[in-house]
Amino acid sequence: MRLKAALLAGLIALSPIAALAQSEQMDEALDISRMLLNPPEGVDLAYGAFQRGYYLTALRLAERRAATGDAVAQTLIGEIHANGLGVPQDVPRAITWYAQADQNGDIQATFQLAMIYQTGAGVPRNRERAAALFQKAADSGHVAAKYNLGLLHVEGTYAEPNLAKAAELIGEAAEAGLPEAQYDYAIMLLEGAGIAPDTARALDLLEMAAEQGLPEAQVEYATLLYMGARDGSRDAQGAARWYGRAAEAGNAVGQVRYAMMLAVAEGVEEDIETAAMYRTLARRQGLTEDALDQMLRGADPATLARAEERARYWPGVPPSENPASDAPQNPSDAPLPNTLDTPPIPLADLTNAG
Repeated sequence: MRLKAALLAGLIALSPIAALAQSEQMDEALDISRMLLNPPEGVDLAYGAFQRGYYLTALRLAERRAATGDAVAQTLIGEIHANGLGVPQDVPRAITWYAQADQNGDIQATFQLAMIYQTGAGVPRNRERAAALFQKAADSGHVAAKYNLGLLHVEGTYAEPNLAKAAELIGEAAEAGLPEAQYDYAIMLLEGAGIAPDTARALDLLEMAAEQGLPEAQVEYATLLYMGARDGSRDAQGAARWYGRAAEAGNAVGQVRYAMMLAVAEGVEEDIETAAMYRTLARRQGLTEDALDQMLRGADPATLARAEERARYWPGVPPSENPASDAPQNPSDAPLPNTLDTPPIPLADLTNAG
């Protein structure tokens, strides 16, 4: 009883929001327990636990089914070990499980194996093996496998160099809603690479990919709007909006172009401070633009200083703007934008290679 009283006392001491969160976690745990004791027909308990973040429970449930040859359960075990979810990351062990699931007909396992060999994540890279696995998964209708196989046909090293086949596969993935495929297929339509040019369709696909949050598509779509590709008239407001979305997502090109529009009040209200902030963020990623430097050359030093401070704490807020926040007081402790991600090779570069 004293233990129960102590737990209740701790719960009462929490803020209303924290108490609600803890209560929801307890309810969720009870739901899992009830399902384990009396599962509804057709419910996949292992994946249910996985989706709720109960990885060890999911692993135990999946292992029981995997022993009977259940391919979906074997894939789930591979996923847990590949990503170190609740257990130490173990890619070789994940490969073993993915391979069993692949042999038992689960195309998601086939695709995951292909991605491991394609990237060399935790194992020696083997792109020939990856290509064969992408082909197998694509033949079974796996959307992302079609896209990756299409890229291999564009590259022409580990699959037959064939732009028409690449356009077919990437187009199918685009129609299925994959944003990366929508972007690449749009570029192919714009350039007539492996397919007849179709600017209107390319614009539609770029807009779809941009809406799904793909920064490269946001930048490309903004540029085409600025050039008047939709109806022949320049859409500066639309361009600024999409450049701004890409800038907020950390895309260096979007940051530079949005900064330029902010600096000259084209399609958006003038905001020298924010323009200077995005210039700094783009520079951190190695992108400079002389024209932008010229636009900001005569800016007020105090404005530029505030921009530098905002960039230092971006995407957070500097303490000077929010003194009551828990933001670090030492600028060196502040979060910096991630500059480690390597942008994908533009499709145009691949089609022009060799």
